[in-house]
Amino acid sequence: MAELAVEWLVVLALVAMLAGFIDAIAGGGGLLTIPALLLAGLNPVQALATNKLQASFGSFTATRFFVRAGLVKPWAERWAVLATGIGAALGALTIQWFDTALLMQAMPFALMAIALYLLLARNVGRSISEPRLNNAAFNSSAVPAVGFYDGFFGPGTGTFFTLSYCQLRGLNMVQATAHAKLLNFTTNIVSLTVFILSGQIVWLVGLSMAVGQAIGARLGAATALKQGVGFIRLMTVAVCVAISISLLLKG
Repeated sequence: MAELAVEWLVVLALVAMLAGFIDAIAGGGGLLTIPALLLAGLNPVQALATNKLQASFGSFTATRFFVRAGLVKPWAERWAVLATGIGAALGALTIQWFDTALLMQAMPFALMAIALYLLLARNVGRSISEPRLNNAAFNSSAVPAVGFYDGFFGPGTGTFFTLSYCQLRGLNMVQATAHAKLLNFTTNIVSLTVFILSGQIVWLVGLSMAVGQAIGARLGAATALKQGVGFIRLMTVAVCVAISISLLLKG
């Protein structure tokens, strides 16, 4: 592709900043960044690869903030990280032999159901509750399953991780968001590694956006911690609806 003008790099960095803010709270930042990359002239594979580069900076920044705030401990979640990474790698390999058309049709309705559930069940994630699964069961079932989904398809991954931690591990939504971001960073790194090896990343664009992502993610993580459960729930509902509409339009 032709070299982008400085103005385009600035615009993409600003888009990435907003996406990083949203992503740190509820996920779904790719709804902004991928269309922006395509509009800038990248082909679809370059857009996906470059998006993973900049998104990795955002998820790392948000994870680092949550770790320093004491909301998630990476070493304590090492088996979840490993299971997520394996799931994401298998998903990335599997997608090469399967068509995502069926998922494209089903996913908007699944996300709308989640949005409706969060609107009606206002106590979800409001406080810590009794876990339904112990760590071993959770890390060998829900975690690799969502990781596989992210490697295979992707939209709504952060939401699925967050709800899994709320419903199955009994975390409140702020804690669940912190844990989800750690696992989202894991899946981003696994995917990024694949794309680096494929040589499809547009580095100047990705690194320009990474600056905006890091700033937005830091602000988003701080906002999530300050505003709490109610704000995260509303943002998650908004992201679920936005992803659903986006997928329906593409279908």
